[in-house]
Amino acid sequence: MKTGRTIQEIGAEIMRQSQAKEDYLVNTNSIVMEDWDGKPMLHLRGGDGLDLIEPLEIQQTAHRQIGDYLGIPRKYYDRMMDSDVGLLSYNVNRWFQREPEQRMIRTMDGRARAFLSNRYRRIDNLDIARVTLPIIGEMPEARYESCQLTEDYLYIKVVNPRLTAEVTPGDIVQAGIIISNSETGQGSVCVQPLVYRLVCSNGMVVNDAKTRRTHLGRASNTEEDFVIYSQETLAADDKAFILKLQDTVRAAINEVQFAQVVDKMRESKGIKLNTANIPSVVKMASASFGITEAESEGVFRHLIQDADYTLFGLANAVTRYSQDVENYDRATKLEEIGYSVMTMSPELFRRINQVTSMAA
Repeated sequence: MKTGRTIQEIGAEIMRQSQAKEDYLVNTNSIVMEDWDGKPMLHLRGGDGLDLIEPLEIQQTAHRQIGDYLGIPRKYYDRMMDSDVGLLSYNVNRWFQREPEQRMIRTMDGRARAFLSNRYRRIDNLDIARVTLPIIGEMPEARYESCQLTEDYLYIKVVNPRLTAEVTPGDIVQAGIIISNSETGQGSVCVQPLVYRLVCSNGMVVNDAKTRRTHLGRASNTEEDFVIYSQETLAADDKAFILKLQDTVRAAINEVQFAQVVDKMRESKGIKLNTANIPSVVKMASASFGITEAESEGVFRHLIQDADYTLFGLANAVTRYSQDVENYDRATKLEEIGYSVMTMSPELFRRINQVTSMAA
């Protein structure tokens, strides 16, 4: 599992961010993008043309959301941002004025970090921490194995050493849970079981047993062009969600569910890879599960090092490689992909091995 920050560090940063962020409901005809020395800046302006707040830098996620909202192809948007910010600003401003609509802009530390629908339902990291951390505190011996706050996600990964099993003699795994959330519209609140393998500190996210809550609510509308959102916590109509989230956290480290996952691991340990052409096995599996060519090389390297030429070994090569990835978001996704590889359908596995045999 990729190393992150301590829960104390995450808690302190969540509290800091809760004070540093502001949300605005803004009509797009009050938004202006300008070229400042080759850097696009976002202005929120009143009817008199004056800035209502300090100009905002634009985070990559917000750039993507602006481009998608306006229907500007990403490749062209990126080209303008790299080589002609004036042209990018012209295009963005033209469409903002031509088709005005209220949008939510999420800001923090002088940056526009998300450009979202006015239907976006804010469930923030502070809300999630307040609801889930007390429940985790009730679990004897539970440890925070890895936590992180990226530009787009919160991750809390917890392991329960009281729930332990052996896949094979000496290969010990422990039950755990991952809680994730995005404040920038990149994902739902999500609670998933995970399995922690002691022999190599691998984490495998169980992606077929997730509970999620989308950030979609009723549309927010105002006759004004610019409204500052208050930093209220979860509203009363989210009480049912809070209770469900708490119950899900308690149930995620569940003995029956953990036993089922361990059984799948043991089963995959008995499924042999076609060793006639291992590079083709890895390449075909990577292509099937969205692993890039560069990542595939790392997966192959770990598979050869561990010399476990089974489906279990291939899945663990993916999760082991995740520790080498610099980006924490991508590392966590690879932990999830590892489980998908391990539980791939028999038909897909046969197809991968058949192609390999033919290539050999």
